[in-house]
Amino acid sequence: MPRIAKESGLQTVLTTFETTPGTCQDLLEALTEAYAEFISKQPGFIAAGLHVNDAQTRIANYSQWARREDFQAMLRTPEMRRRNRAINDLCKSFEPVMYEVAATFG
Repeated sequence: MPRIAKESGLQTVLTTFETTPGTCQDLLEALTEAYAEFISKQPGFIAAGLHVNDAQTRIANYSQWARREDFQAMLRTPEMRRRNRAINDLCKSFEPVMYEVAATFG
């Protein structure tokens, strides 16, 4: 379960995927598989969530890592590079962006 707190010191990565209603489910399955089989087992992985908009034209991914370097190392693995090529074929674009939590409410 993601922990959203300014004091956590975790690295947060938000990724948005632009897709189409015709490929949204395939992309969601590929992402779910990647997390279940590979990403969640990588050093420094904390938690992640996948979100789909009502029109099935965007998927948003929220992931947390112990350190920025852990996320970057996962991306550089041959396994993730292979998976990212397949994911890229299922969407118009995707962009992972690293963030630090600035504030939380609630």
